[in-house]
Amino acid sequence: MNLREKNTALILVDVQKAFLDENYWGGNRNNKNAEITCGKILNKWRELNLPIFHIRHSSTNPKSKLNEQNPGFEFNENVLPKENEPIITKNVNSAFIGTNLKEQLDRLGITSIVIVGITTNHCVSTTTRMAGNYGYETYLISDATAAFDRIGINGEKYDSEIIHLTTLANLNEEFATVWNFEKLMSEI
Repeated sequence: MNLREKNTALILVDVQKAFLDENYWGGNRNNKNAEITCGKILNKWRELNLPIFHIRHSSTNPKSKLNEQNPGFEFNENVLPKENEPIITKNVNSAFIGTNLKEQLDRLGITSIVIVGITTNHCVSTTTRMAGNYGYETYLISDATAAFDRIGINGEKYDSEIIHLTTLANLNEEFATVWNFEKLMSEI
């Protein structure tokens, strides 16, 4: 049974304008076309009339680029929600905490989900881990997410691509199945 027959939901995590400011998040962002890839996946889901959920992060820190008073809070132009598509606002890393995402998925009888969004090692990872823990058949799309450089506990710098790939390795076959865009399109 392919993903279409399973009525697989698409969950777009934090595809917001704030993540276009590379330096704010640590610089050297990988997968600079992640939002474009997310948009292509979103368009395919719309074409197939499959369930879509837009998640956005609303930081409680007024200085954050993701605070609702900041233009960075807005959705990226590649994934603007349509009127009938649910928008879920969260304040923590997981799209399942403090929201009704699980209730909406369960109400629709959804057991299979595809996750895309930003950033790989934060909200995407946390949401993917919880989806797997809740028992959803979860797919994470590697080239529809992105990471930034990180500074380690001893001040060492970790490259964004290493952060991205190790996060995907930690999630693959434990919490989700990691595919790229082409594999996803072949399975839908």
